[in-house]
Amino acid sequence: MKLYKSFATVGGLTLLSRVFGFLRDILIAATLGSGWVADAFVVAFRFPNLFRRLFGEGAFNSAFVPIFAKKVEGEGKEQARVFAEEAMAGLLFILLIVTIAAELAMPVLMYALAPGFDASPEKFDLAVLLTRITMPYLLCMSLVALMSGALNSVGRFAESSSVSIVLNLTMTAATLVSMWMNFNAGPNAGIVQALGVFTAGFLQLFVLMWGMKRAGLSLKLRWPKWTDDLRHLWKLGVPGIISGGVTQLNIAIGTMIATMQPGAVSQLYYADRLYELPLAIVGIAVGVVLLPDVARQLRAGNMDGVIDSQNRSLEFAMLLTVPAALALALIPAEIITVLFERGAFKAADTQSTASVLAIFALGLPAFVLIKVFSPAYFAREDTKTPMRYAAVSLTANTLGSIALFFLFRSWGWMPQLGIAVATTLGGWLNAGLLWATLHSRGQFPIDERLKRNLPLIALASAAMGAVLYWAAPALAPYLQSANSFPTKALALAALVGLGMTVFAAMIVATGVMTKAQLGRFTRRRG
Repeated sequence: MKLYKSFATVGGLTLLSRVFGFLRDILIAATLGSGWVADAFVVAFRFPNLFRRLFGEGAFNSAFVPIFAKKVEGEGKEQARVFAEEAMAGLLFILLIVTIAAELAMPVLMYALAPGFDASPEKFDLAVLLTRITMPYLLCMSLVALMSGALNSVGRFAESSSVSIVLNLTMTAATLVSMWMNFNAGPNAGIVQALGVFTAGFLQLFVLMWGMKRAGLSLKLRWPKWTDDLRHLWKLGVPGIISGGVTQLNIAIGTMIATMQPGAVSQLYYADRLYELPLAIVGIAVGVVLLPDVARQLRAGNMDGVIDSQNRSLEFAMLLTVPAALALALIPAEIITVLFERGAFKAADTQSTASVLAIFALGLPAFVLIKVFSPAYFAREDTKTPMRYAAVSLTANTLGSIALFFLFRSWGWMPQLGIAVATTLGGWLNAGLLWATLHSRGQFPIDERLKRNLPLIALASAAMGAVLYWAAPALAPYLQSANSFPTKALALAALVGLGMTVFAAMIVATGVMTKAQLGRFTRRRG
């Protein structure tokens, strides 16, 4: 249960962050809706946020953590700290150049980031301005990522898992300022949101600097030098960032294509935020915890420990992901109505966003499996194989998104649904390729416990889905947008609670977990 305890630490703090994130998005949806200002802000936030996801949620760590962990185990904490300083210097040097170049060339970059915005000069100019404001967030996140990897390698997960809470609280405060100043859905509201992102980056960096000081790993700025360790980091890092961040790259590609349909960018964003709740709690928790754990087990030659960690990670991931995916696919409209439908976010936006969310939900298990399978490669310092599979997935997703976008539009369907379909299929393609290679190499053998429990988890999820399908129409009158928020929230909570109760009962009844195990797991999550 030690591994589960680490999952619970990261997952619990991530859950808290997502609660604040939903509060943030509820306010943003009410303020900006899915209009042109919302589209401009989503693009401005998505660009630096893409790098935050690539660096801060495991992709950068795929290269940095194995080397740093090896330094800690073999040469001591001080030598590991020196390596971290060298890595920070090199990273800052490169990203300073990238940031300055991007700031200067932003009008040109916007044609690539949002090719559909050129049809609306007002939207295009606002997107350029907002992206320039948010761009320094990238610099802060590069440092946050490096410090997070160092802290995770020495078994400290709380600080790195708390930084998203800072982002969400800061952006919530920015939204409240917009509402207080009565900016509504105008350009000024987008500017305030962008300034919130800018401020949050530096606040998050402060939290990680404090955590590093507490861990005795304070880093100092130094002039970058091209050392052997940095060469090794670069060799592993570039493929690792591409392969570890394939899900986010797929979403970024979808956003670019969606700019050719008014309102599609923000609808994809709101759907993305909802299915990312389980992805963040489960996938990121597994990815962050599993990589240093497997790396340490491999260094110690404990292959039984490696196999157990990998199997328990897959079991934990499916235990929470499969029912979550099924629920998001079955009751997307009910969830979006309660969370977002108010103010500038209308009933038509709910239906469009719900359709996108239902398709994204079908790919949720695949996106989590990528987080489970990738550390098995990264811990062995193999970042090239996942990179190749990521390239295949990206290519398929890009071509599929473009083809389905225009095909669906020609049929009179919502073209953003084509993007969601391509993203989902790309995720399953990547997960399948990762698993097939691990299986052929004998590096992820399935133990008897997992063979027994996976079908039972699917059975429990099906029972939960049947209950949701039956109960949703009965509670529909209480979920109408005309009702008060407390009424809708209570009805949704009752629906979700009923599903969770049935799932938990089935998990215990089938023996996947005993009552005692479920109780211990719940307490550790708390």
